[in-house]
Amino acid sequence: MQIILLENIAKLGKIGDQVEVKNGYARNFLLKNNKALRANKENIDLVNKNKSELNKKNAEIKTKFIEKANKIKNRKIKIYKAIKENGDLYATIKPKEISKLILDELKSEIEPSQIVIKKELNKIGQFEVDINLHSEVQTKVFIIIEKLDKLESR
Repeated sequence: MQIILLENIAKLGKIGDQVEVKNGYARNFLLKNNKALRANKENIDLVNKNKSELNKKNAEIKTKFIEKANKIKNRKIKIYKAIKENGDLYATIKPKEISKLILDELKSEIEPSQIVIKKELNKIGQFEVDINLHSEVQTKVFIIIEKLDKLESR
C-alpha cells in the first residue's frame, strides 16, 4: 500500500515521504495511529501544505523525548528475583515489567513497546536494555538482577 508519512519513522522515512508498506502494517498501525495517510492526490496536497506545521509538531515531540531520555540515560535499576539452584530465574523479565520498574524507580513513563531487549533477562547479572522513545531519540538503561533473599521482603 502506498502511504504518506505524517511523522518521522525509523527505518521507513521522514515526514511527507511516500513509501510502500504492507497492507496490514499500514491499516493496523500507521493509519490507525495517525502516523500516515493513504497516498492520493488530495492527501499529498494536504501534507505538502501542512509540512512545516508537521515538522514543528515533530520537533516539539522530539524535544520532550530528549528530556525524558536524559532523565533515564544509563541509569541502573536493581531488581530482586527468586532464582533456581543453577542461577537462572524462574521466569524471564519482560518489557512490561521493565516499564513498571522504570516508572517506580525513575518516575518516568515508558511504554513496553519502546523497550528493546537484546539478550534475555533470565539470569543474575547486569543487562543493557535499549529504549526507543522516538525515531530519532534512543537511550539505554541497565537492569541489575540480584538474588532475592528469603528473609527480605522486597
